[in-house]
Amino acid sequence: MQIIEVTELGVRSAAIRLRRRDSALQFVLYPMVHIGKPEFYTAVTTRLKRADVVVIEGVGGGRRKHSVLVSALTLSYSVLRFNRRTKLVEQNIDYAALGIPVIHPDVSFEEFTVGWRRVPLLHRLLMWCVLPFVVVTRLFGGTRMIWSRSMELNDQPSIGEEALDDWSPRLMTALGGDRDDRLLSALCRLHEERSAENIEVAVVYGAAHVSPIVHGLAKRYGYRPRSAEWLTVADL
Repeated sequence: MQIIEVTELGVRSAAIRLRRRDSALQFVLYPMVHIGKPEFYTAVTTRLKRADVVVIEGVGGGRRKHSVLVSALTLSYSVLRFNRRTKLVEQNIDYAALGIPVIHPDVSFEEFTVGWRRVPLLHRLLMWCVLPFVVVTRLFGGTRMIWSRSMELNDQPSIGEEALDDWSPRLMTALGGDRDDRLLSALCRLHEERSAENIEVAVVYGAAHVSPIVHGLAKRYGYRPRSAEWLTVADL
């Protein structure tokens, strides 16, 4: 199952609807790319208004500029808004304006920092060394350089992702594993408490978090992808 698709025409994200035979509740997953064309975020916002509950991402409650570490690690995509050739904007959805209950299960700044410190020092240093090259490429590069096929995501890990997990499992845990566990726990609670209700739960998380959630909900409760809708993130 494709989550993010990159073609000669553009980059697309698949809004995936999960359903279970014996549950009225359904989950709709919105795999987010944190920089995209304004129309992408407008399209997501429009669809969120149909939901009954929204589950959102954001280390430290989504607050900005409260952690040097988090700000540095997110710089690789936030810098793209300064590359005027791409005509992209940073994710700017106003969840409070939706008037819908919002659940925020992500880790705190402190918890993220603790997980990061468990990563071997050498691996952390290599991340800091690579980051400037990524930032420069996204700041000055053209769209073809920025949106390469390496951006594609499927529900099965790529060879590169498996290699990175083998190389530094603690790094993968800090960046994704702990946060995936928090998200899955929140979705499981919603199922346990409200599965009999005919409601739509929208999950707005970075695309890399979608595959663990799809597999987790399938394994625990039998939720399966029943439909998907492509939303254009960027034109090439």
